[in-house]
Amino acid sequence: MRDVLSALLGKAVRAVARLRGGGSALPGLVVEKVDPGFMARALGGLPLGVVVVSGTNGKTTTTKMIVEILEQLGVKVFTNRTGSNFSRGIVAAIVQECSLRGRLDADVAVLELDEAHAMYFIDRVPPRHTLLLNVLRDQLDRFGEIDTTARLLQRIADATTEGVVVNREDRLVAAIGERTRERAADLPAEAHPPLEVREFGLSDELLSTFPSDDDFHAATLQRSAPERELPREADVTLVAVGDHRAVFRIDGREYETALKLEGLYNTFNAAAALSLVRMIARGSETAEVCPDCLRIEAPTERLLSALAEVRPAFGRGERLTLDGQPLDLVLVKNPAGFRLGLASFDPSGVDVMIAINDQYADGRDMSWLWDVDFTSLAEGGVDTVSGTRAWDMALRLEHDEVPVGHVEEDLGRALAGFRRRTAPEGGAVRPRRIYCTYTAMLGLRRALAELTEVEDVW
Repeated sequence: MRDVLSALLGKAVRAVARLRGGGSALPGLVVEKVDPGFMARALGGLPLGVVVVSGTNGKTTTTKMIVEILEQLGVKVFTNRTGSNFSRGIVAAIVQECSLRGRLDADVAVLELDEAHAMYFIDRVPPRHTLLLNVLRDQLDRFGEIDTTARLLQRIADATTEGVVVNREDRLVAAIGERTRERAADLPAEAHPPLEVREFGLSDELLSTFPSDDDFHAATLQRSAPERELPREADVTLVAVGDHRAVFRIDGREYETALKLEGLYNTFNAAAALSLVRMIARGSETAEVCPDCLRIEAPTERLLSALAEVRPAFGRGERLTLDGQPLDLVLVKNPAGFRLGLASFDPSGVDVMIAINDQYADGRDMSWLWDVDFTSLAEGGVDTVSGTRAWDMALRLEHDEVPVGHVEEDLGRALAGFRRRTAPEGGAVRPRRIYCTYTAMLGLRRALAELTEVEDVW
């Protein structure tokens, strides 16, 4: 009866909030206050348990990949599709998708979680599998230092019951994997299923293409093979990248696949997603034998075929059409992300806008912009710089001798001017591209939704 009442309350609040234009997380906030145990009960009975994806960057896109690959394999997945990665956002998503009895029609939950707010979640719902992506100097105003972020991710790993996948190329995350492996070795022999740790990684040739946080604070971005400490072969290794193509090494064999994802950074996220799905599939095969247990058939070719169909999450290399011209939205949150964003797209023949905000979700400290090399934009220049830190961004571009056409802090006016000045002339189609921080991306998508077709969620 408690589940029924909580589900009804949440759905009622959601209906009222939608009528009043309220936020999507409001039903979750209300249900959490009234029934703190609702989330744990709703997620507790899923056959394949709960998967948590966390880390500084890449959570939304990687979660989307995992979800869509699993769905291609016939698995029913519950997830927080809006990208709201606090517990109230997850509860709101449960309210939206559950029955009037508070039950989810799903085999597994795949959830992206904010590093800090994950603490509340794991105290109530221990994850069965966890994927840890990276630790970057992204929001030091929140955590103080990257070691604090790493400790939060360690707590998620410690709460995980069956399997953890970690980024071999991130020093702090790889260390979490080693500590988790040591903890697994200390578990009693009768522990079932055994706790497993896997890594995803890069070939030596790609190390300088995907710099870690340490690389940005070292004298050089190059890491040579002899300097690397490789504890073991990664479960999935990204070997090569091309124009919407990637090569992965899995079980000693190399596989090439086409990708619809935009951006180099998403190809490395794809390696993470593949490794996590492989772990879930293994877990389904080794589960206690019973007539109704779910079994996942996941041959590598089938996984790659599913991956090839995944499109970018909103704002993460998302491509829209405006005035008959392509418009790319590229989310930038830190030096590594901005560097890879710039490297992922040919700057020639493109009209560029940059929108930088410094709200809580962006991080208040924008000094990281000085760790990014913008000289690739020098030839074509930047038409418009916008956002609350527009003038800081314009100053940074000036130091790299990148011409800036217009500075307008207001996003709406900036977008209107950018659209007007870059309108097609004489039938010529010239792409547009906007690099933007998180809250700037949300504001721009709302404005663009009035001008063209924009997805609400994935």
